[in-house]
Amino acid sequence: MVRPGGSSWREQWHEVIFEAETPAGRRFDVALLMAILLSVLTVLLESVPSLSARYLLAFTTAEWVFTGLFTLEYLARLAVVRRPASYALSFFGLVDLLSVLPSFIGLILPGSSSLRVIRILRLLRVFRVLKLVGFLTEARILLSALRAARRKILVFLLAVLTLVTILGTLMYIVEDANAGFKSIPMSIYWAIVTVTTVGYGDIAPQSVLGQFLAAIIMITGYAIIAVPTGIVGAELVRATRSDISTEACPSCGRDGHDRDAEHCKYCGAPLAG
Repeated sequence: MVRPGGSSWREQWHEVIFEAETPAGRRFDVALLMAILLSVLTVLLESVPSLSARYLLAFTTAEWVFTGLFTLEYLARLAVVRRPASYALSFFGLVDLLSVLPSFIGLILPGSSSLRVIRILRLLRVFRVLKLVGFLTEARILLSALRAARRKILVFLLAVLTLVTILGTLMYIVEDANAGFKSIPMSIYWAIVTVTTVGYGDIAPQSVLGQFLAAIIMITGYAIIAVPTGIVGAELVRATRSDISTEACPSCGRDGHDRDAEHCKYCGAPLAG
């Protein structure tokens, strides 16, 4: 059905729910952000034993009110986009879904409801609501650099895994069970902790040869840590800046398009503005 103004109900509600640059859309997003903050605060306070024992009913009631509101909002987002599956599989679509699932899962698996704190990820919308487009641009540059470097990082992680396996096995041979190296997996755990320079201290070599090997592993760890930083840094330098708009696609609901874009770069649908 088309309203007198020439826009369908879907287009009108899409402007309210997805567009942060219109007065109605801005009010909707600000109200949503306030609800998210209150919901996360409720989860945090509910974990305090003294408060939970005293205000359990209030916390439970508030939580289900927020869950109901977020569920309706998620269903509304799916209803106003032309391609619900595209939105559902987008980053914010998955975050919106994950923000309501823990409450329902908690009915089946007690204790898992604390995962509701994942709703704080929805606060990332604040960059769009407050028109902090520069932050969105920087975030997308970082994501682009991480995608470009993922194969190099994967090869690096496989190399590190191979290294700690060899070093852990050597330490298992050099040290004995009294020092904590009771098995090769336990020794590999020690090698990982040592290479990453975490150093919990729960396991430590006792022999001179073991301590010498540990010193080499520690020094190697400093060199290893610098590698992924260099990989991502190089990709960041190559990343190209672009003028990003906060306009959301009326078809799939995704944003992040160039300001002069006429079609969505994800689904190809025409953009409204």
